Amino acid sequence: MANFEEYQVYQRIEDLEEDSPPGEEDLLLHVPEGLKDSWNHIENLDNFFTRIYHFHQKNGFACMILTEFFELVQFLFVVTFTTFLVNCVEYDVLFANRPVNHTEPGHNPMDRNKVTLPDAILPSQQCTQRIQEDSWIIFLLIMAAIFWIYRLIKVFCNILSYWEIRQFYIKALKIRMDELCNFTWQEVQDRLISLQREHQMCIHKKELTELDIYHRILRFKNYMVAMINKSLLPVQLQLPLLGNVVFLTQGLKYNFELILFWGPGSLFQNKWNLHPKYKRSGNRLELAQQLSRVILLIGLANLLLCPFILVWQVLYAFFSYTEIIRREPGSLGARRWSLFGRLYLRHFNELDHELHGRLGRGYKATSKYMNSFTSPLLTVLAKNVAFFSGSVLAVLIALTVYDEDVLTVQHILTAITVLGVVITVTRSFIPDEHMVWCPEQLLQCVLAHIHYMPDHWRGHANKSETRDEVAQLFQYKAVFILEELLSPIVTPFILIFHLRNKSLEIIDFFRNFTVEVVGVGDICSFAQMDIRRHGNPTWMSEGQTEASIYQQAENGKTELSLMHFTIKNPRWQPPQESSVFISHLKEKVHHDALTGPSPQQLMSEAPLCTSLQSHESGVTGPDNLLASVLAHPMLTASGLQGREHRFIPPSTAASAAASVLASLSSSQLHGHTSRGRSHGPLPTSIHPESTMYHSAHTNNDSMSASDYHGRSNALRSEFASAEMSLHAIYMHELHQQNSQSQRVSGHWQNPVPMRDLHPHSHHHSGGLSTSLSMPTPVHLGGWKEEDEEENEDDQEINSGSPPKQSAGSSC
Repeated sequence: MANFEEYQVYQRIEDLEEDSPPGEEDLLLHVPEGLKDSWNHIENLDNFFTRIYHFHQKNGFACMILTEFFELVQFLFVVTFTTFLVNCVEYDVLFANRPVNHTEPGHNPMDRNKVTLPDAILPSQQCTQRIQEDSWIIFLLIMAAIFWIYRLIKVFCNILSYWEIRQFYIKALKIRMDELCNFTWQEVQDRLISLQREHQMCIHKKELTELDIYHRILRFKNYMVAMINKSLLPVQLQLPLLGNVVFLTQGLKYNFELILFWGPGSLFQNKWNLHPKYKRSGNRLELAQQLSRVILLIGLANLLLCPFILVWQVLYAFFSYTEIIRREPGSLGARRWSLFGRLYLRHFNELDHELHGRLGRGYKATSKYMNSFTSPLLTVLAKNVAFFSGSVLAVLIALTVYDEDVLTVQHILTAITVLGVVITVTRSFIPDEHMVWCPEQLLQCVLAHIHYMPDHWRGHANKSETRDEVAQLFQYKAVFILEELLSPIVTPFILIFHLRNKSLEIIDFFRNFTVEVVGVGDICSFAQMDIRRHGNPTWMSEGQTEASIYQQAENGKTELSLMHFTIKNPRWQPPQESSVFISHLKEKVHHDALTGPSPQQLMSEAPLCTSLQSHESGVTGPDNLLASVLAHPMLTASGLQGREHRFIPPSTAASAAASVLASLSSSQLHGHTSRGRSHGPLPTSIHPESTMYHSAHTNNDSMSASDYHGRSNALRSEFASAEMSLHAIYMHELHQQNSQSQRVSGHWQNPVPMRDLHPHSHHHSGGLSTSLSMPTPVHLGGWKEEDEEENEDDQEINSGSPPKQSAGSSC
């Protein structure tokens, strides 16, 4: 955060010395005899709820034990097998560089030129002697043995922990292990909340909410998401020739968490409380120097351990990917969501399985968008390289078919393998001749699932700069492997030369954006999804937020996270400010639905829209519904006729999404009296006698067990995801309209001084907004100072002119 010291307007947190939230002494608890010895008054609820969640996601006790066991075996195998290959194999004999003496009895004189595997393997005594004579190998084996013993002890401790959680599922939650896979996390969570009312696992409050459980499981992850959103962590590097490069690996992320959250010298005194000294602004400079020293020491430790970690990374990558590359060379050209992309696109309070499911649904759309970019020059070169390589490979294959002795020729198998890899790689640069060039429409499909898109992507989906920024979120697997291999080398330098410079900003961030919640502890204030404190006026928050530009979450993350959490947890009762925002959004949806196409018309277009976006058939109801909304503006622009043989009235994606969302909440138009799902349109079922979807919400908090199982449960999750996708499209459209109107009127947002927002209060009163508007659109990665925004274009990755479609047509 450049020039951050110019804006010394910080929210201060009172210095509380006690570890537990206030009010504990006022609680009188009745503890049933059956559970008081095991699960009453659990000291570390963060760890307990996290273990319950992982136990559910990893499919129970047996699967988790097997996973731990095979991790030990894998490490032992890699170390043992590598030691064997280095010390016990005679490579001169294996490569036939040295003749083998086969004069011993029992050998056929005709086979004396034939080398066998036993010939290349040294006797056990000679192998042992080689190992004993190499002090470097002995040192590495001792280090590996110490680490393996540590892992073994940890596995035993984990087994005891898993067994405790298994007993908790069976005895407390009444879920047998053979039925665990039939329960969703929401169902397990509902039983946890009900159990709290009876047995008081948490003594700091009588009842737990869904948000309390999410806060405890995602306490540190919410901080990481917020720091990525505010561009605090140094994961974007400006490199010569390469330009702006995003570098975030598992090793670097591990070091960030070690420094900030749970390592020696971290900012947290335990798992749920920030150390009191970091809550005071008086000694911020001294604390920044202290944090800088901790970062320096950990950076030097990484530099010292770099050779060992690098060797392990290389060996693990070799054993993991060599067979895959030999069998499927094109797998390196496949894409995956980068670690940076997972943090950048993650909502506040979004669990791992929710994030994986959402990004998984957006995988195909994002792959189509990335594959739609082709280079005419590379296409011509790839076609010719593929032709020449294929010709040589065809001749070699024909020769081996005619006479298999050709395979005994030196390097013939190597040549066949290399030519096959070259052909596979070159074909990936040759576009599909039937591909249609529709970048804007494809990027809209991507937005529907990833929910976040910088403003400057709008209208520039066909530019290579936009494609390169999407590639930072959706990287090649080959790039992922290369980054992980380079991580031991690069991580120490990022820590020493980049993260240390952020020490003061990190100290200020944790003080300014940490609040204490009763029964939960210290959490990131962004995770409260408080519209008043962190809302953005151009994201439907105007008149409801008093946040300055420095308090606002970037890219509408507060508003979108609130909608996502409300939809995923329909029984959650939002605070008053959040309820007002959701109600305001709902009213806006119903207003815009009046000018949009009818839901019946959209559904009648669904088969055509689906065919325009996908080559697959048999899509489900939610996919059909979302596809019709995404393709509706394209159909309007092209003048395609509907089933009634008339042109579709002019409309936008916002009006189409509003029409569908309004129809989904038709059963809730008469009021907001019901608790739980009364704050937003949440589709949960299909009308048995109609093609339209309606809300099946209920005012009764208790649900029968049969409602949780079967096909309706899966459909409920699918429709919840589809509804959130529609909200993302709708809110982005409104954001664009608000931003454009404010640019035309000439109003720009001025910094608003931060006020004392009483961070220890769980609920906040509604606030009045000043004349605020959206700042200049920022680059992927979020917030910058105004004086930096003039040089945005210089920070983009420029790989050439916008690609042209060499094959196929254009929308």
